[in-house]
Formats: sequence, structure tokens, C-alpha cells
Amino acid sequence: MIQSGWFTLTLAMSTSTHPSSFHWPTRGAAVPRLGWAGVLPFAFLAVAAVFRINLPGFEARALLVDYGAVILSFMGGVQWGLAMSRSRNEGIGSQVYTISVLPALLGFAAAQFSPVIALPVLVIGFCGLLAFDLWTVREGLAPEWYRSLRLQLTTAVVVCLMIAWLF
Repeated sequence: MIQSGWFTLTLAMSTSTHPSSFHWPTRGAAVPRLGWAGVLPFAFLAVAAVFRINLPGFEARALLVDYGAVILSFMGGVQWGLAMSRSRNEGIGSQVYTISVLPALLGFAAAQFSPVIALPVLVIGFCGLLAFDLWTVREGLAPEWYRSLRLQLTTAVVVCLMIAWLF
């Protein structure tokens, strides 16, 4: 147990290394809310891009590319974490770790180009990562509820990116 004036954290560790000893926590109501909160900047910046509303010193589409690169990288990190939580017990190969790094590399590469090029590259990245996310659910590497959440959030993100790119 870790205690401070601000919080108390209790750590429970299992000594079992059998794959069945790992249990996914129940998804709290905060998970979808936080996911949708992460979509709000995509929506705001897509609308700003369509109406040519720029923040002082920043072009909305360029900010959208930067934010998209950050979130794509974050989502790759989610896959890295899923692999780490399971690899010791289930022989996850290095290819899963390699795939989890690709979104960060693609996001970084996209951010080096103009929005005309970067936005469709990000769309490809998010769609590719969605395919991998769905595979991890199918293989039992991610919880079943993750499928629906990823489908919803990725669809919203891709729509926002495409709107900003097309208009």
C-alpha cells in the first residue's frame, strides 16, 4: 500500500504465472467517456479547418495533424501495454511489439508533411491500427468490449480527418 496526503494506492500482485491468472478489470464508465473526450479535439479542429478558423499563429489542419500523430502514437502504446501484460504468459512474439511501434513512427512521419499529405496518411494509420486492435480482441489479447469502443472511436476520428482533408 502506498499512501500520501493526496491518495492511497493498494497494489495487489499475483504470484501465479499461469495465463488464466490474468483477469481484465471491468471497464468503468470512465473509459468510453475518456475515449470520446479524446475525439473532441478531432471534431473541433475538423470544423475549424472546414470554416478556415485558425487559432492565432496556428492553422487548424496543421494542429489536427499534430494531434492525430500524438493520438496514433498513444494508441500504438496501448498495444505495447497489452503485449507486455500478456507476453510472459502466452509467448507473444516480437512482431506484436514491432507492430505496436509502427503507429508512432507513422504519426511522426505524417507530421513532417503538409496536411494535404499527412491527413490521409493518418487515416491509413488509424485504419491499420483498428485492424490490429480487432485482431487482438479476436485472439483474446484484448478484452471483448475493446472491439466496440475502437470501432466507434476510430470511425469518428477517420471521419474528422477525412472532412478536414476533403474540405
